[in-house]
Amino acid sequence: MSHRVFITGIGITSAIGGNVPECLDSLMNSRHGVDIVTLLDTIHKDFPLGEIKLLNKQLCEIAGLPDDETLTRTTLLGLISVKEALKNSGIENISDSRIGFISGTTVGGMSRTELAYDKTIPGNIIDTHDCGESTNRIASILGISGYSATISTACSSSANSIMLSARMIQNELLDKAIAGGTDSLSRFTLNGFNSLMILDKDHCKPFDAERRGINLGEGAAYLVLETEESLVKSNRKPLCELKGWANANDAYHQTASSPDGNGAYLAISKAITKSGLNPEDIDYINAHGTGTDNNDLSEGIAIERIFGNKVPPISSTKPLTGHTLGASGAIEAVLSVLAIKNKLIYPNLNFKTKIPELTFTPNIELRTNAIVRNVLSNSFGFGGNNTSLIFSAID
Repeated sequence: MSHRVFITGIGITSAIGGNVPECLDSLMNSRHGVDIVTLLDTIHKDFPLGEIKLLNKQLCEIAGLPDDETLTRTTLLGLISVKEALKNSGIENISDSRIGFISGTTVGGMSRTELAYDKTIPGNIIDTHDCGESTNRIASILGISGYSATISTACSSSANSIMLSARMIQNELLDKAIAGGTDSLSRFTLNGFNSLMILDKDHCKPFDAERRGINLGEGAAYLVLETEESLVKSNRKPLCELKGWANANDAYHQTASSPDGNGAYLAISKAITKSGLNPEDIDYINAHGTGTDNNDLSEGIAIERIFGNKVPPISSTKPLTGHTLGASGAIEAVLSVLAIKNKLIYPNLNFKTKIPELTFTPNIELRTNAIVRNVLSNSFGFGGNNTSLIFSAID
């Protein structure tokens, strides 16, 4: 039996677009979504954010639901993206095979919970506070009754959701999986990152010597993963193949990456080994690239350990979308699929000055008609939870 894992559908909503076509249009025009705060009720208006400029009641309408104040923003963003991924894949009957739903998030229902500090809100906030609530609510609305799970491993959450789904498919526990993640902005998140002093009051500059920190964002993205046998039965054509994945936890620090890049190195190298590719086969690296002093240097050191002086084109797309935390791995996975399908290498916006400790510089202009057969996508989380995924064009 084949153990290949294919991507047959994608869905996304982010600061650069409410669906796949809108996001692709922004990518093609290097149009970012990081801007002044207009929706989040915060005293920290001086930090630009990657907000989705829609109220929850508008998200309910897009999701095809009546206005419901008990639905968290995290749930709504996720539901919209899952619906798009299912439609994109052509799956009409969720119950026709063993399908799982694995979702990553970090903030859970905090954007609703924190409203209780200011006013009375309808319903019991405890019911929507937990990270797993959004997973259960989405599954219930869509009628997904098979295996479901929630992963919360900081910024690698949704990448780990994709990895777990692939492992379950390879071990014949599932025929299909909907995997990804969703996170919404909240005061809790903004205040927390501000306390760490790693937010940039200007647009973030990943891999720049003058980088000063993160621009937070919100969004959701999901991918439909299937076995080869499932594809044969449905006669669907896959978008690409998920060839490699790996997770490594160096547990160096609660919030910082190891300065020698060991965790990132292990995740990247193991993912490449899993894929059966060689480092020189990677055509583009969608870096984690947060814009913090620690992360970018650590990730850069790990990349140079693997690729030497032949680092492929590399960029971080977080200046476009903002750092969407638990959703970032899935959002960047969808962008990686789009890079393969549309022969794109994305620009690393705002870059000016090379990091002196590194030999490479990121790609700064959109490349079209590029050879993009294998994309490495990195997602590195607090606590040293590092995950790398490799997406490949179909042979």
